[in-house]
Amino acid sequence: MILGMSLSTFTLVHTVISLIGIASGLYVLYCMITRRRLEAWIVAVFLASTVLTSVTGFGFPFSQLLPSHIVGIISLVVLAAAIPALYLFRLAGIWRLVYVIGAVFALYLNCFVGVVQAFMKIPVLRALAPTQAEPPFLIAQMILLIAFIALGFLATRKFR
Repeated sequence: MILGMSLSTFTLVHTVISLIGIASGLYVLYCMITRRRLEAWIVAVFLASTVLTSVTGFGFPFSQLLPSHIVGIISLVVLAAAIPALYLFRLAGIWRLVYVIGAVFALYLNCFVGVVQAFMKIPVLRALAPTQAEPPFLIAQMILLIAFIALGFLATRKFR
């Protein structure tokens, strides 16, 4: 039992929080790139759910530090810079860049883990890459990385 929940319930909660983080993050990224006005609440949902995704990732039983924990730690460190850049320093000067890069990178990490989980849980994808060292998995992750580098570049140029 984790926080009074069964493992399956905890997994569902963690997954829902992750999906909320990804969906709200994609909308935030879209607004950054298109220079659309962002409502403060959607940014707060993105940042809070992304933090919660990383934090709840440590709630699963484990006996050693796993790659997923390292991704979670990196995400929390990035968010520890991005959140004050937005709320404390109000995106002044270099803090705008810190926020944009941090937000985009944290979203990328959530999507990266999403691809990993998809290849672990979806039978047709698992069959294509059972060890996640096969070309379909590597190609999917490479496409994701290239897309986020391009989108991150656009966001740093266009977000004001």
